[in-house]
Amino acid sequence: MSRVAIVTGAARGIGAATVDVLVNEGYRVVAVDRCRDIPEVPYALATPAELDAVVTRHGDSVLGLVGDVRSSTDMQLAVETATRHFGRLDAVVACAGVVAAGAPLWEISDAAWDAVWSVNVLGTRRLIEAAAPTLIANGKDAHGRIVAVASAAGRTGLFHLAAYSAAKHAVVGLVRGAAMDLAACGVTVNAVSPGSTRTAILEASAAVYGLESGEAFAQQQPIGRLLEPVEVASAIAWLCSPASSAITGADIAVDGGMTVG
Repeated sequence: MSRVAIVTGAARGIGAATVDVLVNEGYRVVAVDRCRDIPEVPYALATPAELDAVVTRHGDSVLGLVGDVRSSTDMQLAVETATRHFGRLDAVVACAGVVAAGAPLWEISDAAWDAVWSVNVLGTRRLIEAAAPTLIANGKDAHGRIVAVASAAGRTGLFHLAAYSAAKHAVVGLVRGAAMDLAACGVTVNAVSPGSTRTAILEASAAVYGLESGEAFAQQQPIGRLLEPVEVASAIAWLCSPASSAITGADIAVDGGMTVG
């Protein structure tokens, strides 16, 4: 029987690439995205049309769901949708994330701080707490998987992005704590920390620094180029697979060497 996954932030970027890779590996996927903007986030978020495009290219293997990761009701609905429509749930991937601020810590508004933390940290928590009971009920031999997208910013500090850096550090801590809670249940919990990846959020980061495009960030990475979303998605998909059974509580750097030093 095909494995089933939920992916949040699925309409574009790393989330959309993760849906693509999982489907190519035989998964059926519930693809979740908010599909509307957040006032405190200074760039446009994904649209319903982008989510529809992800669903359309995969036919019956993907079901799109508009939902906010910050809502426990929406995340519970995603779990219920997976089990009702596809008959099971094996893995969840928390890809939804935003960046905001672009100022020193003491100049960041509470609204901007809360937006970054609510999506990146609370959103990851909401997905885990909604999915955990189902993954536990599958049994120890079912290879339940939880993966969260953190960031190279969760391993270091970034100029004028203190809220984002702090939130991604928190995602890694949340993953490690949840991994300990679920270890005896046969469910692994891991993080993937991308470096500068060719996504809308990278372009928003470029705007913070007054750069013309995200291409300027390629110089941060020893490999000398930006990452493609599929490169990060491939690592996520492997962590979702039974082959990763010995890894839990890990933060896997997929950053072109950005944080080696």
